[in-house]
Amino acid sequence: MTEKTTAAYGSWKSPITSDLIVQGTTPVVSASFHDGVLYFIEARPAEQGRNTILALGANQEVRELTKAPYNVRTRVHEYGGAPYVVHQGEVIFSNFADNLLYRRAADGQISAITSNSNHRYADGVAHPTSGRLFFVREDHTKSSIQAETTLVTMNLDGSDERVIVQGNDFYSNPRLSPDGKRLAWLTWNHPNMPWDETSLWIGDVAADGSVTNAVQVAGGNGESVIQPKWSPSGQLYYVSDKSNWWNLYRLEEGQAKALYPMDAEFGVPSWQFGFSNYDFLDDSTILAAYTQNGTWYLAKIHVNEGKLTVIDTPYTSFSSVHTNRHSNHHDAVFIAASPTTFPSVVRFDVRNNTANVVRSSGDLSIDTAYLSIPEAIEYPTEGGKTAHAIYYRPNNRDYQAPVNEKPPLLVHVHGGPTSASSPVLDLSTQYWTSRGFAVVDVNYGGSTGYGREYRDRLKGNWGIVDVQDAVSAVRYLIDKGEVDPQRVAIAGGSAGGYTTLASLVFTDVYAAGASHFGLSELEIFAQETHKFESRYMDGLIGPYPEAKDVYYNRSPINFTDKLSCPVIFFQGLDDKIVPPNQAELMVDALKKKGLPVAYVAFEGEGHGFRMAQNIKRSLDGEFYFYSRVFGFTPADEIPPVHIDNL
Repeated sequence: MTEKTTAAYGSWKSPITSDLIVQGTTPVVSASFHDGVLYFIEARPAEQGRNTILALGANQEVRELTKAPYNVRTRVHEYGGAPYVVHQGEVIFSNFADNLLYRRAADGQISAITSNSNHRYADGVAHPTSGRLFFVREDHTKSSIQAETTLVTMNLDGSDERVIVQGNDFYSNPRLSPDGKRLAWLTWNHPNMPWDETSLWIGDVAADGSVTNAVQVAGGNGESVIQPKWSPSGQLYYVSDKSNWWNLYRLEEGQAKALYPMDAEFGVPSWQFGFSNYDFLDDSTILAAYTQNGTWYLAKIHVNEGKLTVIDTPYTSFSSVHTNRHSNHHDAVFIAASPTTFPSVVRFDVRNNTANVVRSSGDLSIDTAYLSIPEAIEYPTEGGKTAHAIYYRPNNRDYQAPVNEKPPLLVHVHGGPTSASSPVLDLSTQYWTSRGFAVVDVNYGGSTGYGREYRDRLKGNWGIVDVQDAVSAVRYLIDKGEVDPQRVAIAGGSAGGYTTLASLVFTDVYAAGASHFGLSELEIFAQETHKFESRYMDGLIGPYPEAKDVYYNRSPINFTDKLSCPVIFFQGLDDKIVPPNQAELMVDALKKKGLPVAYVAFEGEGHGFRMAQNIKRSLDGEFYFYSRVFGFTPADEIPPVHIDNL
C-alpha cells in the first residue's frame, strides 16, 4: 500500500480534472424502442453542446442518424425534451437552430417538413397505421410570454398541419391508444405547474387526426397527474400524487385504481417532456422505477396480483424506462447510474436480470479509490421537521490531511427548485472531493422524491425553507465534527443560484458563494421570464403584483448591505430564463460595496452551460475563486479569474 502524502485540504492533486470531465463525458439524455429498434440521444459538449440521435443496429453497432449541423433539441417550455418521433424507420426531429421539424427518411436523406420558425414542436407521437403525427406545438408568432400552446396534427411529410386541441395554457403527453382510435393528453393552466395540478383527458381520433368527444378522466382539484400510457390491450395508466405520493393508477370504468400503494415516488417533476418511469412488459406486468429516501429502485409490478417485486441491480438511479413490444415481453431499456458508474443506456433482459451497457456517458477508467461514496443523511431543521441531503466526504487515495484539520465544505443547492439530487457518479462532485472538499447536496423542503407534503413545504416559502434547510445541513455537519465552520461555501444554478444568493444575504453561515445563472431580483423574473414559468412564483412567493412587498423582501439584490463575503457569478449571455441582468445587477452592487466579486460571462450559452470550454471554465473558475478566498494553493495550474476588490 502506497504511503499517503500529507497536504492541506484543497491542495490535493487529482486525476479528475476539468479537461477529463468535458472530454471524457458525453451525456446520454434519453432512450426508447421504436419498432423494435433502440434509439437514444447523446449530448456532446465537445461539439458546442450539440445533441444527436443514435440507434443500435441489428449487428449491435451504434449508428449516428443526425450528424452535424443538426442539433436535436426543442425549445418548447424552453427546457425542451422529447424532440423526435419515429415511424417505420423514419425519424422526425426538431432542429434547435431554427425550430423546424426535419424528416430523416429510411435512406438517410434529411429534409425540413415545416417552415415557420415561430412554431416549436415537442413530445410527438405517430399514428400506428397512417403515420400521421401528433405534437405539442408552441406558437411564438405573437410573443414569447404569450406563446400559444396547442396540440396539432400533420401528415408525415408536414402537410395538412392543424390544431386539434386548444384552450388550455399548457399541454403535454399526447399518447395514442394501440389501435390509434383514442388520444390521451394532459393539460394545466396558470398559475399551476405540472407538479401542482394537471388534468388527464381522452378523446376519439378520426382518420384526419381530428379529436372529438374529449372528456376529462382524472386530475384537477390539486392533483398532479403525469406520464399517461396505454397498455398493450388499450387500458389507460398514469401516475398521480392523490395519495401524497406519485403512485401508479389504472383507469377502470372511469374510476382510478391504485396498482400498488406505497410511500414512494414513481414519477419526477415534468420540467421536460418525455419522462418515463414505467412501461409494460405485457398486460399484467409493468417494469417501473421508483425512489425512496433519495435512492432509486427497479421493480416489476404484477398488476392482477397487486404485487411488487424489486429487481436486484447495481444501480441507484433509473430514468427513461421503456420496453420493447417486439421482444416477447422481456427486453427493456433505461438510463441508469450508481455511485461508481456513469449514467448509461442499459439494455436489460428481464428474464434473467442481465444488463448490457449500450452506451455510457463516460468511457473513463477511474480508480474508485479516488471516488467519494455518497451517504444519504437526514437531519433536523426548522419547525421540528426533518430534511434530507446526500453527503460526500473528501477522498483521494494519494493524500491525507494534517492532523486536526477539518475540510472546507461546499454546499450544493439543486435547481428547480422542484428537483432532487441523487447518489450517482458525477465527476463534477468528485472534482471537489478528490481535491479535499466535503460536499453536501441538499434536498431541501420542496424537493421531489419525498412525497407531495414535503414538496409543498416550499409553497409561499421559497427563500425561507430552502435557505433554512441548507443552513441546518451545515450545522448538522459542523456539530458532527465533519467540516471546518470557517470555510463553508454555497453554490447552485438557476433556482439553486437564487437559494445561494438568498443564503449569502440572509444568513451569516457562509464564507463564500458561487451563483451559476441564479436569480437575484424576483420582480424582474416575474415580469420578464418565459411563459412556462411566468406564474411559477405565484405558488413559491405569492401572486404578483399583489405580493409585491414579499417579492422585494425575498430578493437578494435589495439587501446587499447584509452581504459580507465574496461571491462569483457565472452567466450565459443568451439565457432567456434568467437573463444576464439578474447577475449583472448583483455584481454591480457588490463592486460598489467593496466586496470581492467575480463575473464570468459566456457568449452563446443559454440556461445551463453546454459547451465544453465553458463547463471547464466554470468549474476551474469556481475552484480558483475558493482557493483565493480560503487561502489554499491548488495543485494544478488554473487560469486565474479576475476578482474585483480582492
